Amino acid sequence: MGGLFSALGSLWAWLSNIFDPLCGPVGLFTLFGQNTVIACGDTGWGDEIAGGLRVTITVAVLTLPLGLIVGFLVALAQQSEERSLRLAAGVFTTIFRGLPELLTLFIIYYGMQILLQTALAYIGYNGPVEINAFVAGMIALSIVFSAYCSEVLLSAFRAIPKGQYEAGDALGFHRVRTMRLIILPQLIRISLPNLGNLWMNLLKDTSYVSIIGLADIIRQTGLAVRSTKEPFFFYAVACSLYLVLAIISSAGLSYLDRWAKRAEFRR
Repeated sequence: MGGLFSALGSLWAWLSNIFDPLCGPVGLFTLFGQNTVIACGDTGWGDEIAGGLRVTITVAVLTLPLGLIVGFLVALAQQSEERSLRLAAGVFTTIFRGLPELLTLFIIYYGMQILLQTALAYIGYNGPVEINAFVAGMIALSIVFSAYCSEVLLSAFRAIPKGQYEAGDALGFHRVRTMRLIILPQLIRISLPNLGNLWMNLLKDTSYVSIIGLADIIRQTGLAVRSTKEPFFFYAVACSLYLVLAIISSAGLSYLDRWAKRAEFRR
């Protein structure tokens, strides 16, 4: 089994190198960065910045589904008939929409360490406990994203007429089936533009993980600046990478918006 995981890891590393848009065989830094400070390999900072780009994309992509799931559940709780659920959901969204993202990150990163140390102390372990920065960053960003996402989804839920639920009941659908076949398609179409804005904010918020030591674009750029003393050039490179991600995201969101509205076009 260990050999299988090792082989899969090697395959993934090879594919990542082949399709690396910066330092791959046809990457930008490979083609245009030779003999410069962004050259790939030991002579420049191209590999480090390319690695930072991968970390940024990975954090954002893994945070998105987790934040959407939690946000959807919170939105359901906000319109629940159970008062305690509505209160808990309201407290959650108020806290994490009100706190700065950086402060939320610190609370999750250091708070999880304190909680684990306290829990392990009860079973006799008094050694140091260190939380993985990637996991802490993903959890913190997911919580913040879900707090905003729940408000977007709640507004979309309220925009769907109650008659849609009654139609599902009239057809003999279980409430879960009504949600899946009738409500969710409308929910996606209504909420997609605002969710797209949240995704763009999430891409930028990933820069906060550099504070806890995760090697994203911002952290790797900062290291390159301190080493080469060329801040304007490297920060311009970082700006370009974020702008490229934003342009690609905008194109993808436009496609999703057209796909979500395909039923309207057919009418």
